[in-house]
Amino acid sequence: MTVTPNGTHLLADLYGCQHLADPAAIEAALRAAVAAACATLVDIRLHHFGPAQGVTGVALLAESHISIHSWPEHGYAAIDIFLCGAAHDIKGALSALVTALEAESVTSHIFTRGMASTAGHIQFPVSPG
Repeated sequence: MTVTPNGTHLLADLYGCQHLADPAAIEAALRAAVAAACATLVDIRLHHFGPAQGVTGVALLAESHISIHSWPEHGYAAIDIFLCGAAHDIKGALSALVTALEAESVTSHIFTRGMASTAGHIQFPVSPG
């Protein structure tokens, strides 16, 4: 059996960010990330938690999604980028978000999704019914 990955998933923590309480800035950052990834935007949804509070936003893509959850009081943003297909630039998407949010530091992890390998993974039994 040949195993083909279903996509690439990047999780990132951005620190020392600006614009995290501004829904318009978050939307612009998501749009920039979609363009940098060469992805197809379906819709963007945002929720602003109130004045000087964070924004949660998701760009729904034909190829999956890009999301952000922000905590302006900590200058912190949690980023989730999942792209299906090899023709997309996941690192470019992250770079666009880092630039738009003026992040001072970044940590990130990339995962290949849909692979059958279980090395180093926790497996949970699936119970019927």
